[in-house]
Amino acid sequence: MPRRLSAPTRHSPGEAANITPFHLEIPAADLDDLRRRIQSTRWPDRETVPDTSQGPRLEKLQALADHWASGYDWRRTESMLNAWGQFTTRIDGLDIHFLHIRSSVPGAHAVLLTHGWPGSVLEFRHVIGPLTDPDAHGGTAADAFDVVIPSLPGFGFSGKPTGTGWNTQRTARAWAVLMERLGYARWFAQGGDLGASVTAELAALHQAENIGLAGIHLNMALFMPTEEEMRSATPGEQAMLQEGGYYWQTLSAYSQQMSTRPQTIGYPLSDSPVGLAAWIYAMFQDVGGSHDRHGNAEAIFTLDEMIDDIMLYWLPNTAASAARMYWEAGRNGWANPGTLEEPITLPVGLSVMPGEYIRRSRRWAERRYINLVHFTEVADGGHFALLEQPRLLVDDIRATFRTLR
Repeated sequence: MPRRLSAPTRHSPGEAANITPFHLEIPAADLDDLRRRIQSTRWPDRETVPDTSQGPRLEKLQALADHWASGYDWRRTESMLNAWGQFTTRIDGLDIHFLHIRSSVPGAHAVLLTHGWPGSVLEFRHVIGPLTDPDAHGGTAADAFDVVIPSLPGFGFSGKPTGTGWNTQRTARAWAVLMERLGYARWFAQGGDLGASVTAELAALHQAENIGLAGIHLNMALFMPTEEEMRSATPGEQAMLQEGGYYWQTLSAYSQQMSTRPQTIGYPLSDSPVGLAAWIYAMFQDVGGSHDRHGNAEAIFTLDEMIDDIMLYWLPNTAASAARMYWEAGRNGWANPGTLEEPITLPVGLSVMPGEYIRRSRRWAERRYINLVHFTEVADGGHFALLEQPRLLVDDIRATFRTLR
């Protein structure tokens, strides 16, 4: 939850503020080893139910693994990442990997996009074009943004922390430094899941120290209603509470594991690609799409989209380091979020996805985001909002920031 912060460390003593181009070229031997591991998988027996109540179904994982080993082309994704423009910079002793895609429109403002777990920078693959080149995607030049997409610490090709302390607050500090290094004096931020927590922390940092952040957009609101709000909940709000309760009681075992014993789960996920795939696929299956499509990941995402995301955990071996972000966040209450310590005064836009289990009403949101400039109950989509519904979310991002430029 947002809290007052002391002044951020711009860089460690002797740490250069260099921005270094990053070219990705995974050795063929690594891809061959991955294929061998997939083909050597020892599979469990089939589930004893006809649905997903015991987890991902055997036939679904076997189909994904077969495509991964024989039909999937990593080099296509690798080329896409390199074409966008990848960079690294060292902040607070850690190498931060990020995409930086500049718009061709002069004077475009920047928007910082932060992914969550089990997301990656590829979570935003479908919105990069519309945000940077709106003329080609149904917008106008006034809607153009430079886009900055960092990999969270311990995720993707960012560095892996070797000590404790890299929580969402520290990550927000690093993002503020990143935007300063890139030369943006005034910029916007967007996030969902862990990215929503980091983005809210950026808003708190702005309130404490007046960084260049001019507004935020969230597709997940991480606060708990008060007891009084729950007692006086409308029927729609009661449904939100019930669905949130179901999520925490039935679907959040991954969060409990990673926020308490990330190292334990890191061993099998680092050794078995199919084990890692099942761990991540379960989230695409359980929370992707609107409620009528929960349990059917393939109806929402292509196999390549899901495997691309899994690869950004497998190739850099970040299963354990990414899980530790939950351990860090859990120590500060994120795993069981409470009320915001202070209302966010910065302009906020909030998109509520119909298939998101953790949803909040406008009435509740206005009490925490006291300058709520845009609120939308989106027509379709679930937890992976910008990957699932890029057009609808781009519309909301544009609407949130249009009057703040």
